[in-house]
Amino acid sequence: MSDLPENLRYAETHEWAMLENSQLVRVGITDFAQAELGDLVFIELPEVGRKLAAGEQCAVVESVKTASDLFAPVTGEIVAINEQVCDEPELVNDAPYQNWLFCIKAEDVSELENLLTASAYQQMINN
Repeated sequence: MSDLPENLRYAETHEWAMLENSQLVRVGITDFAQAELGDLVFIELPEVGRKLAAGEQCAVVESVKTASDLFAPVTGEIVAINEQVCDEPELVNDAPYQNWLFCIKAEDVSELENLLTASAYQQMINN
């Protein structure tokens, strides 16, 4: 398994979340998730302006093997999506921690504390 960035928080559903400033949370999928999925061929992201609850299904990634739902790690509003990964989904395979999918303006950033640390996520995927 590759190194997990310590500055990120991880959902049990294999999304990573990074607090950018006081409210902005950048979200992507983990290296483990992209490896399990295989070569990504399509990414459907939520619309900017959509309000989401933590844990709500909001996006889909499809690979040559399967499709997988993505879930919001925190409650808030979508304020940005990464159009480049929609056009070039393979970027997520190449660098999952550099190629974010969407940003949420979090209503309560303390929800990030409900997510896993890098070591806890590593333990989860090892089991």
